[in-house]
Amino acid sequence: MLFEGAPDYPERDRFWEVIEKYKVSLFYTAPTAIRLFMKWGEEWTNKRDLSSLRLLGSVGEPINPEAWLWYHKNIGKENCPIVDTWWQTETGSVMVAPLPGITPTKPGSATMPMPGVSVDVVDEMGEPVERGGTGYLVITKPWPSMLRTVYKDPQRYADTYWSRFEGMYFTGDGARKDEDGYIWVQGRVDDVINVSGHRIGTAEVESALVEHPAVAEAAVIGRKHELKGQAVSAFVTLREGIAWAPELEKDLKSHVAKKIGGLARPEEIICAWELPKTRSGKIMRRLLRDIAEGRVLGDTSTLLIPRWLNSC
Repeated sequence: MLFEGAPDYPERDRFWEVIEKYKVSLFYTAPTAIRLFMKWGEEWTNKRDLSSLRLLGSVGEPINPEAWLWYHKNIGKENCPIVDTWWQTETGSVMVAPLPGITPTKPGSATMPMPGVSVDVVDEMGEPVERGGTGYLVITKPWPSMLRTVYKDPQRYADTYWSRFEGMYFTGDGARKDEDGYIWVQGRVDDVINVSGHRIGTAEVESALVEHPAVAEAAVIGRKHELKGQAVSAFVTLREGIAWAPELEKDLKSHVAKKIGGLARPEEIICAWELPKTRSGKIMRRLLRDIAEGRVLGDTSTLLIPRWLNSC
């Protein structure tokens, strides 16, 4: 089944109503949607019979561990494997994901490359990083569904995907390879913030913010700063029943500093009712960057929710 429409109309259990009615067995959605369900609370998932589900999927962006665990407990009722998939439109198929029932999973990790797929994490020089290291996610061998060119622009294809590292397809994503060889995708490398010469991943800060019990969803961007080069700016939506207050902003900043370090402490945190998303559920960070730097908003033609700009 394909679902198109608002997940909160006519009620906030719309997705679960569809699953219950049609006995859906596989549910595949984005971490953004999962965090929205977390914001609304478990009462909506508990109203419906989700026992037909046997497999859960995650797609579109890295899933933070807290959202993974909530998904596992409240949607899968701790009975369904979660297949966190990493892939791109350009790759034509899933590239990194656990094999359900075979690959041991870790909340927040896409785990291992699919059979026949060769993926690695490399440093600036294109050398594989040691286990426990971070770097750039690349594909090192051809795969059946790979793209061959960009329509009528073969040079753009070569420049975009093959010029950064010789003989490797550069995905544009940063990643970490843990001690077990598992892949932890950290988001687009152009989403990295350079604070006083230190590189800070936006996904890492967002995950720390969402771990706080008051926060349902977070988006982090870097804005220009006279002294630091860039400063961390965060936008958050709060869980139901939580009120925004200066004390909460201070607590969130301290929480990030404690989890990651003082350099990652947000310069400012802005609370909003909704974050700007495309129709596929991806947060439009360039619009948030426009707001943080006081610029006129860019193209909003793909924006899904018109009320996202309203502050708490």
